[in-house]
Amino acid sequence: MSATTSVFAEVLTSAQQQIQQDLTLALDAFGLPEPIKSAVHHAVMLGGKRVRPALCYATAALQPNNPNMAAVRRAAVAVELVHCYSLVHDDLPCMDNDALRRGQPTCHIVFGESTALLAGDILQSMAYEVLSSRLFDQGVAVDQQIMFKQMQLLATSSSKMVCGQVLDLAAEGQRIDQSTLENIHRNKTGALIQAAIMMSAVTVFKGTDLAITQLRQFGQAIGLAFQVQDDILDITANTEVLGKTAGKDVQVEKSTYPALLGLDEAKNYAQQLHDQALEALAYFGEDAKSLYEITQFLLSRHY
Repeated sequence: MSATTSVFAEVLTSAQQQIQQDLTLALDAFGLPEPIKSAVHHAVMLGGKRVRPALCYATAALQPNNPNMAAVRRAAVAVELVHCYSLVHDDLPCMDNDALRRGQPTCHIVFGESTALLAGDILQSMAYEVLSSRLFDQGVAVDQQIMFKQMQLLATSSSKMVCGQVLDLAAEGQRIDQSTLENIHRNKTGALIQAAIMMSAVTVFKGTDLAITQLRQFGQAIGLAFQVQDDILDITANTEVLGKTAGKDVQVEKSTYPALLGLDEAKNYAQQLHDQALEALAYFGEDAKSLYEITQFLLSRHY
């Protein structure tokens, strides 16, 4: 393990521990009936890199002793719930028809299609309930302006994610250009990653601050880079390492960067996006150490 990977492992482990605790608290606050309670637990609690919550925490770390950490923690939970909902729906037979996710049978395989569909539906609703709650506040007043901005950011990214999925399904088996492919993935994957960053950024900076512009540029670059790397790993990694079915993109003739550019050029493009992300982070200097380590991990990850 390289020094960079080791440092990020510490950042990621800390984020995973925090979000697991907070997700448990959040899910316990909902009195869900069975079988949807078990389906939601299966979708949310059985693994995952937790990159989006980690980005929330790392962005908040740009301001030491952030006074709005309760809002950051709610944002981290909410964005992960929306991410998990999207995975449950993506895996359904009417979408990507996958049987494996995070090394486990997918939600519809275990609980049936109707329960999985409803689990995804309620996860999205729960995300907004968490954002508008006083969870984690411990007596501190909720900043209504921050809450409104976070809800707006999450709603916008969720809509973009759905539009990206529509475009992605329509492009299967089609020959599309790079601009069209990027439009798909800036929506389907990038929008929620960018939202994780910006939902935390609004707890630290005002909308007029140059920092907001830099973080938005960082989010755009890292969000697209994440998808390019995903496309590469679908070819270069195996199912056991990925925790999901490797080679599925090729099977369904999905539009991907390796298919469009070739594997080597796709890797080069991932590096270009990585460099753009680091250029945006340079504005923050040493304060962006955690974001820098996450960026390094996302380029070099193997799962």
